[in-house]
Amino acid sequence: MGLRDRREQKKADRDEFGHNGSATRYVMQEKAFSVGDDFWIEDSDGDRKFKVNGKALRVRDTLVIEDLDGQELVKLQSKALSIRDKMKIERVNGSSAELVKDFINVFGDDFTLKIDDGRELRLKGNFVEHEYSFYEGDNKVGEVSKKWLRVRDTYTVQIEPGYDDVLLLAASVCMDQSSHDIG
Repeated sequence: MGLRDRREQKKADRDEFGHNGSATRYVMQEKAFSVGDDFWIEDSDGDRKFKVNGKALRVRDTLVIEDLDGQELVKLQSKALSIRDKMKIERVNGSSAELVKDFINVFGDDFTLKIDDGRELRLKGNFVEHEYSFYEGDNKVGEVSKKWLRVRDTYTVQIEPGYDDVLLLAASVCMDQSSHDIG
């Protein structure tokens, strides 16, 4: 990819993921002292879209993303014994993905989202500060950021229109869990 291509890609990313971009925007804010890590995912208008239900008193981290009617959409579970940080994302329809922390990375913590259909997404950025992007190949398909909201444990998740919102929201919740475990 040449310099001109990179410039054009950055401009396209700004148009899509910038403050007034075309990406679908969600806001995630954890409650400070909730039992079991329950919180809501809202759209950019402040309407509740999904509930993240933390299952308290379990050996492994277990979270469930539900729709507004309380129907389970996705279950997130950390791997009990693993050398690298891993979380399993299981949908009620049977499809799944796994978020895996790169074993060795000199420049920081990168993750790979391995989807059961063979696709892989790379997550790059500063995960503790919730400033990272999702890439499928060279295509940026999502972004998580605190740059628009400076409230503690509140951040936006922007997703390319037409992409799998629930999958990227689930991966963002996994990253949030990972950063709380280390920070």
